[in-house]
Amino acid sequence: MTTEVAVRVRVLDAWDDVVMRLPALTPIADVKRWALEAAHIPADPAGFLVKFRGAAVRDESRSLADERVPSDGALIVMRRRRVPVS
Repeated sequence: MTTEVAVRVRVLDAWDDVVMRLPALTPIADVKRWALEAAHIPADPAGFLVKFRGAAVRDESRSLADERVPSDGALIVMRRRRVPVS
């Protein structure tokens, strides 16, 4: 039986929170891609990084369980490089 994890993902480009209930073995890269799609950000996911507890997730192939994301945990998806504002 696979454990499910409820996660809240803040997508900074949209200032939108995406709430998902996923299997604990879901790779972080998939969570990022799905959050960007749900927030209607039509950009390449490779241009974004995921932060958990203030630190960037270095290996996005690791699962939510590998990163010890608890149920009701929060992730942040943000651009790797800042976008200048004019």
